[in-house]
Amino acid sequence: MTGTIPAKMTAIAITQPGGPLVLKPERRDVPEPAPGQILIRVRAAGVNRPDVLQRQGAYPPPPGASDLPGLEVSGEVAALGVGAGRWRVGDPVVALAAGGGYAEYVAVHGTNALPLPAGFTFTEAAALPETFFTVWHNVFERGALKAGERFLVHGGTSGIGTTAIQLAKAFGAYVITTAGSAEKCEACVRLGADRAINHREEDFVAVVKEVTGDNGADVILDMVGGDYIDRNYAAAAMEGRIVQIGFLGGSKATVNFGKLMVKRLVHTGSTLRPRSAEFKGEVAAALEQKVWPLLASRQLAPVMDMIFPLKEAWRAHERMEEGQHIGKIVLDVG
Repeated sequence: MTGTIPAKMTAIAITQPGGPLVLKPERRDVPEPAPGQILIRVRAAGVNRPDVLQRQGAYPPPPGASDLPGLEVSGEVAALGVGAGRWRVGDPVVALAAGGGYAEYVAVHGTNALPLPAGFTFTEAAALPETFFTVWHNVFERGALKAGERFLVHGGTSGIGTTAIQLAKAFGAYVITTAGSAEKCEACVRLGADRAINHREEDFVAVVKEVTGDNGADVILDMVGGDYIDRNYAAAAMEGRIVQIGFLGGSKATVNFGKLMVKRLVHTGSTLRPRSAEFKGEVAAALEQKVWPLLASRQLAPVMDMIFPLKEAWRAHERMEEGQHIGKIVLDVG
């Protein structure tokens, strides 16, 4: 490392499993970049639902990852590990991390970083990696969404939801989403959703059938689980693909699997954090080729909810758990 990098940094640690107030600033050693890694001077860090689960003790970091929360950052390359490839010290980047993003420095694999999109602030850019990697892989690679198909995403005003609406629309899909209030439904429509369903007042299965001429949704992205699983099967089209990325409503359910056979459905799912750096690098390469130009031209942009200082990460977690946010919550690291 260069002499300009300090030995210590401020980081936000999970002092014990619990509520938001267990997140506290600590002094930690600045990590050394391993071979293939880059060290990033973090300027902003995104806040995501897995961070909340980790804080609660329900989502431990994968082996070898930092115990600090934080799965996405923006900043400048501060140092290079051996074989870090394309990057140079000073390059502005965004990156996916396996953990450790709530800190002034984080080491990530060089292939898991992307150039800061032209015209983006660091706080905007920190809202990109986790949701864009997740949506691209699950909707377009696993779900194989194609132009002209009907796409249903639950939780349309979440970070994942706002990203999925924009990406699906940009690539030519008919987009349906669910949300929990009239205000949230309006936000989804402004983002490009063709139909937003207030799930507190309407049955999404009935609405999906109505707006698709009783055909159903070709691809469904679901982070709810629970009783949504059986209802997704009912809302899906023949040969439909349902991609599971979370279980906010529970991971166990009573399901009529006859629908799976009769409709020839595919029900798949994935988690991103434990996947290899090589796999994430492949997703990054696809994003840089197919999505990054849309960001540079502002055809796509993250929906920003609120920005908090790093030392007030607990407030960011409170905001997420309240469930009123529309879009991404970000920490300004400075």
